[in-house]
Amino acid sequence: MSGQLIREGYSGTGPGAITPDGCAVELYTRLSVGSEPDVIAAAVPAGSRILELGCGAGRVTHPLIRRGFDVTAVDESAQMLEKVRGARTVQSPIEALELGDETFDVVMLASFLVHTGDHRVRDGLLRSCRRYVRDGGVVLIQREGPDYHTGLPRERVEPAGYTLRIVSSQPVGDGVRSVRAEYEFDDAQWSQTFLSRPLSKEQFEEYLAAAGLGVDRYLTDDGVWVRAVPR
Repeated sequence: MSGQLIREGYSGTGPGAITPDGCAVELYTRLSVGSEPDVIAAAVPAGSRILELGCGAGRVTHPLIRRGFDVTAVDESAQMLEKVRGARTVQSPIEALELGDETFDVVMLASFLVHTGDHRVRDGLLRSCRRYVRDGGVVLIQREGPDYHTGLPRERVEPAGYTLRIVSSQPVGDGVRSVRAEYEFDDAQWSQTFLSRPLSKEQFEEYLAAAGLGVDRYLTDDGVWVRAVPR
């Protein structure tokens, strides 16, 4: 674990270093990118300066750079940031990020981070989004789909050849659920257990409003990707 404390309610298993939220660094270097770069590129002007909050090992960062975006990649894990190439990197918890008066055309909060179980952390994430988006800029947020916590267990085989399973989602109190995911490759297996607070569209929009943001439009039919703007 490289001396890092794992957060309560979070854990990870498998080869290599595990970050405080249970993410295995080697696993995240192997995960394939889906439609995220297409959704992002269609929602923002070409060449935008993007602040990517919670970049991990650069799964989405690298395709965005190849498309000509100028990316500043933020993650709390130095081990994750070591895997990022071609972007300016900043090691910091998102809610404590300090970039002075700097602002960006686009601030991106993906990987369902808005569903953190801790109200204070979520509010801090959204405040950072608002603080660092320029006037006239946009914030892109990835939400859980409406069936994320139902129909479990379920699995899918990714084009890269590994299997992703969402094994379980159990209530642990105060509207929070404990989710277990497993990743199976030919040569290795990983698991991650993390906390998630399901949010209705109304709750989500209320939290945005409290941070000074409002929905511009939902970018995907399932409501997973959202473009928000400063209010």
